[in-house]
Amino acid sequence: MLTLRKRGQTFHADLLIEDTRIRGSLGTRSHDAARRLIHRLEIALSEGPGSTLWPELSTLLPRSTFVRFANFVGVKERQLPTWSQLLESFQGHMGQQIKIGKLRHSTTDRYRQTLREFESFLTEQKISLLADINKPLVESFKVWRVERIKKRRQSRGAAGLVLDAAILHRVFSFAFENEMVARNPVRLEGRPGENPDRGAERFTADELSRLREHAGEDLLAFLLLRWTALRGSDAVTLTWREVHFNSKEIERVTQKRKKKVILPVHAELMFALEAERDRRKPEPIDLVLLNPATGRPLTRPRLYERMLALGRRAGVPDAHPHRFRDTLAVEMLTRGASPYDAAKMLGDTIETIEKHYTPFVRELRERVRSILETIIQPQELAQNSSEGRLILPKKPN
Repeated sequence: MLTLRKRGQTFHADLLIEDTRIRGSLGTRSHDAARRLIHRLEIALSEGPGSTLWPELSTLLPRSTFVRFANFVGVKERQLPTWSQLLESFQGHMGQQIKIGKLRHSTTDRYRQTLREFESFLTEQKISLLADINKPLVESFKVWRVERIKKRRQSRGAAGLVLDAAILHRVFSFAFENEMVARNPVRLEGRPGENPDRGAERFTADELSRLREHAGEDLLAFLLLRWTALRGSDAVTLTWREVHFNSKEIERVTQKRKKKVILPVHAELMFALEAERDRRKPEPIDLVLLNPATGRPLTRPRLYERMLALGRRAGVPDAHPHRFRDTLAVEMLTRGASPYDAAKMLGDTIETIEKHYTPFVRELRERVRSILETIIQPQELAQNSSEGRLILPKKPN
């Protein structure tokens, strides 16, 4: 018979069958919690070693208590999955997604960055089992992660955290789908890129001038980002055969959205490309951008670092590559281009342009205001009002 006893301040389970007696702490001071545990344990004992309750009890009971009762009925305990096992499985999954075209290498690089950070946090906490990763622990990681982001990048900590949380949520969803965890412990912090308080982070004309002045050996990378608005992943993988010197255009299928873009090349950029071509005499499959420090192909992380370094030289904070994309998008819209035109140039959707750029362009709002004011002139309003065709609300005293 399985009974509940209180010994000291905690409750214990006591099983007596003929001459065999098994005892163990339930690890709780709550009488209600102890009764629920006893009830589950009693069902598991009656169902035998095949009961589906044993895996749950292995996480609820103190380790020594679980082992005593599980051994009594002959439960063959399954090894608890670890973070290392999940990491290995998920990396294999990402490799498969890349092969079938559902994931890009640049995306997996960002996933690995978050996974390395989370692994560092788990190492500090001396945690290896997935069963020990719960919501309070993940919330502690978020605080830890924000501090590290701020130290390294000086800003954008919250935006980085949103993406980190989304990545971890996806990883633990994979773990749940493969029955490695009972539930997903990661709470999302919003959707990456969706912040109604942040719009286009464009450069001012003065900032662009200073960046141009201090570009130095990064001049080609600066001009390519400045006049094409290519994403960093597209800029570093652009090949010479995609640059059409006769038509003065760049033709490329973007990595992120798989959209074909045909970009007219600005005269300043064309001059720099021609000079680089004449100097290097590259093959068509060679990459356009090289790392000035090594002479090897420029990677996306190195491009990011070099643009930030350029910004520091020019006194322009946070000069990351995507700001060039924001800048050209806003410049096009303020000069009369439609969201359709901007979307074609950037290889984006019209919805994205309208959502991320249009609401934050002051010049566009002023242009709309000007159009509205020219629809009905003040004298027309006065005439309509006197004729009884339009009654305007009176101004408050």
